[in-house]
Amino acid sequence: MHTFNVNGKAVNLDVEDDMPLLWALRDELGMTGTKFGCGVAACGACTVHIDGVATRSCVMPVVAVAGKSVQTIEGQGDPILAKLQAAWVEHQVPQCGYCQSGMLMAATALLRQTPHPTDSDIDDAMTNICR
Repeated sequence: MHTFNVNGKAVNLDVEDDMPLLWALRDELGMTGTKFGCGVAACGACTVHIDGVATRSCVMPVVAVAGKSVQTIEGQGDPILAKLQAAWVEHQVPQCGYCQSGMLMAATALLRQTPHPTDSDIDDAMTNICR
């Protein structure tokens, strides 16, 4: 049994230790906002926050998040995420939209850590790939 917090709520999952967090979120908890892209942590479509750190969930085993806090794109109440989502819509950023949840999560983590990032900060933090 794996116990951790997702978007402010405690969850208990009876899954294999090595199940990637991505599949636990999508298949076990029905949270499909986090996307599968590459499966090797290269594209960032699966980005979530684990204890506030942007993390690629496709390679993160569930056992590694025991007792931790996970935030997904479905999480409510994050003012930085809400502002970014509004800006994304206002500036018509999405094309197909597949990679957007991971990009939003990466950008939220960046702005939480560095409220006024330089171009270099953005380049270093935003390594997500558009599908």
